[in-house]
Amino acid sequence: MTPRRSSKKHDERRSNTLLRDLLDELVEHVRNVAQSAAVMPREDLEYAQDRLEWLADEIWQKVMENPGDKG
Repeated sequence: MTPRRSSKKHDERRSNTLLRDLLDELVEHVRNVAQSAAVMPREDLEYAQDRLEWLADEIWQKVMENPGDKG
């Protein structure tokens, strides 16, 4: 049986739900764009790129609010 990961690390991921939600949204957005980019109109691709940048900025700002906090 594989040893369980540190509960501290698990708790850290759960302690910052906003950051986790933003990261989940970013991953979902990237997956959706990757699957349909070949058939997306140019305007939709531009909006998708803008949204990717907005999400990345939100994540960066959230992380920088508490740079010593890993979660």
